[in-house]
Amino acid sequence: MIQAPSMPDLSEASAAERGFKSGFVAIVGRPNAGKSTLINALVGAKVSIVTPVPQTTRNRILGVAHRPGAQIIFMDTPGIHKPLSHLNQQMMTFVRQALAEREAALFVADASAPFGKGDEYAVQLLKSYAPPTILALNKIDAIPKKRLLPLIDRYAKLYEFREIIPISALHGEGLTELAEATVKLLRDGPEYFPPDVYTDQPERFLAAEIIREKIIRHTRQELPYATAVLIEKFEESDTLTRIHAAIVVEKESQRPIILGAGGARIKQIGTEARQELEKLFPPKVFLELFVRVAPQWRDDRAVVAALDYRNPAPE
Repeated sequence: MIQAPSMPDLSEASAAERGFKSGFVAIVGRPNAGKSTLINALVGAKVSIVTPVPQTTRNRILGVAHRPGAQIIFMDTPGIHKPLSHLNQQMMTFVRQALAEREAALFVADASAPFGKGDEYAVQLLKSYAPPTILALNKIDAIPKKRLLPLIDRYAKLYEFREIIPISALHGEGLTELAEATVKLLRDGPEYFPPDVYTDQPERFLAAEIIREKIIRHTRQELPYATAVLIEKFEESDTLTRIHAAIVVEKESQRPIILGAGGARIKQIGTEARQELEKLFPPKVFLELFVRVAPQWRDDRAVVAALDYRNPAPE
């Protein structure tokens, strides 16, 4: 498990003498704005799964960006939306927690999508916490430049952003400027994480997320919101990591979608997940997947709570 060490007991004076800046920065925005792609690019490692499906991120994901003289702890969050289930309510709780616990925020907006009521709702939520915020206008590679200035003007009238920076998280455009602007919002502080640590996520959670990413990519619009992954067993040795995972669906009719004809789809999901997991847990991973039906699991508090990696994992 990759965990944050205990916070050093540093006074403000000693932090200032060191000249080191650090702090927690919430990455917030509407679903599918590119927040997960952005945090992965800023951290330089995959800490949050990425799919074409909105609301892929269900948790508050920490990613640590080590910069010269600074450490930025980014908090990737679910897309801001109006919650309709207990799962969605928990997702929005993570957004509010991140905004409450931050030193600053990055508000990520999809510049290629039409501005609508959902965007206004997201800005209103930001206003209620009023953090020092940079607006990252993402996906500028997908729009003509003439559309950019009116969009900047519209957002500037809604909220007093410290800076507005056009970026392409996918292609890396504007990210150096964005990181430098973020560091300017931080105060002198301790180095919360060692230089080789880039996330606080436990190995169980990372494994479940990688499996879920492959499920979403292979089922697309058929099942993206009706599935969850629970790690039933996680055993490590010097030569093998053994993982047993339950893919949870809501209806019996959804089981064949996961399995595929003759079990071909779940086999492909397992193969791709295992190959990626072996990069994290070398040299070998044995991955066993099975499908479990749990009707209306998104409103089952026990199942939803189990998806929060900050809850104690069952033995």
